Amino acid sequence: MGTILCAGLGPGDPDLMSVRADRAIRAAGHVAYFRKKGRPGQARRIVEGMLAPGVTEYAMEYPVTTELPFDSPEYIACLAHFYDDWANRLATLAQTKDVLVLCEGDPFFYGSFMHLYTRLQGRAEVQVIPGIPGMVGCWSATGTPITWGDDVLVVLMGTLPEAELLRHMQSADALVIMKTGRNLPRVRSALAAAGRLDQAWLVERGTMPGERVVPLSEVDGTDCPYFAIVLVHGQGRRPEVIE
Repeated sequence: MGTILCAGLGPGDPDLMSVRADRAIRAAGHVAYFRKKGRPGQARRIVEGMLAPGVTEYAMEYPVTTELPFDSPEYIACLAHFYDDWANRLATLAQTKDVLVLCEGDPFFYGSFMHLYTRLQGRAEVQVIPGIPGMVGCWSATGTPITWGDDVLVVLMGTLPEAELLRHMQSADALVIMKTGRNLPRVRSALAAAGRLDQAWLVERGTMPGERVVPLSEVDGTDCPYFAIVLVHGQGRRPEVIE
């Protein structure tokens, strides 16, 4: 029996990958990764030049991304079938060989691999190599600590209803808002209603080529980059410790 090993690739810069993930990627003979149909895939781009000669690649192409509402029955059914199918394929492969699955950021932090992980339990040996979450690379790019003292950090999905976004934005000290893209106008509106738009930053392609760090208030409402995170830094509820 082989092993299915998922390697967390970190925020995007290959230099920020763990030593263990680097070793596993270079030694792998069978590598699977998620991508949108017709695209090379972000995970695959990160490991360019690292794969061994003759490696067998398996591109797990999403059947749908933004074409349907993410909470619609059609979207849920389509993705469930996709994950069922690839869990079956990987379990079959793992009967005779080791398979490495690439995952951006950390596999257990909103990673697509978690949907395979739950389906593979009891069917194959599955191991996970943790990775630096993408938001860590983004807040490091701002050059400002995201939290101080007793600050409470809340991670939100831009797909949430505006009223729910607003509720969390009003109560949290520091914010990370993921899955922006076409949801960015709603995120901006909620931040403005919470009185925090002027404190917010947009980080696009953090740690990757083309990185952009800009105050969200200066971003055009129609500019909705996909690989982007919105940040609001905490201000600290206790005085800074000075030695």
